[in-house]
Amino acid sequence: MTQKELNLRQRRWLELLKDYDLVINYHPRKANIVADALSWKSLFTLRASNAHLSLRMMIRELQDDDPKLIAKRGQI
Repeated sequence: MTQKELNLRQRRWLELLKDYDLVINYHPRKANIVADALSWKSLFTLRASNAHLSLRMMIRELQDDDPKLIAKRGQI
């Protein structure tokens, strides 16, 4: 890390981990292909579900404004 002081989140992690004997190693993105692929997969799923929700909302709004569909609903 290049910053001189820790922020609040970093201080909390430090407090939590200080009693453990551990070594944290940094792996550049290119060297950690498996973890990178897994994280991209979850991001893709999240974006796809957001797009699906947006599409459903857009269809619903268009249906609510469609005069032919409104007339059909009135006949039921």
